Parts: sequence; structure tokens; C-alpha cells
Amino acid sequence: MSDTVGKTQEKAEEVGRAVRYKIDANRGRVADKLQGVASTLHEKTKNLPSGEKAASIAHSAADKVEATAKYVREHDVQDIMGDVETFVRRHPGQSLLAAAAVGFLVGRALKSED
Repeated sequence: MSDTVGKTQEKAEEVGRAVRYKIDANRGRVADKLQGVASTLHEKTKNLPSGEKAASIAHSAADKVEATAKYVREHDVQDIMGDVETFVRRHPGQSLLAAAAVGFLVGRALKSED
């Protein structure tokens, strides 16, 4: 029984390493996609008919997306997971919103690669 548990745990660790490697291998592409989103937001802000207030909000959002791209590019999976865990513990409600936004962006980035 303990032999089976040991093998299962070993297999789970192997899968975990493979997933971390795959995520690390794709961080650059995800960061590039986020940078592209930020650039598009900055560019499209010029055509907003709503005035300076809307442009300011759009530029602020684009700046945050750029910061996220930089963070993804500069941190490995281990760092990101540690930061996510700390954030979730401190801000559980905001974490749900952030998870939905990140999931959407990553899904779109990976979908457009296909």
C-alpha cells in the first residue's frame, strides 16, 4: 500500500514539474500577447469619443497590462505561485476577479496561437 502511495506521489511530482516547465516555456509568448493588448489599448485610446476621462482610464488599464506583461516575463512559475498565494490570502474577493481576467487573457493568447 505504501509503495503504491509512493509511486502515485512520485508521478504527481513528475507531472507538476512538467506543468511548471510548460508554463515557464510559454511565459514569453503570454507576456508578448499582454504587451500587444496594452499597445492596442494605448493606440485605440486616441479614437475614444468620450473625452479625456475615458482616455485616462484606458491608458491606466493599458499601463497595468504592460506591468503584468513585464512581471510575467521576469518571474518564473515558482515566484508567481508564491505571489498569487499571498495575494489570495489577503484579498479573496479580488482574487476571484483576477483569476477570471487572467484565465480569459491566457485562453485568448493560447487560442490565437493555434
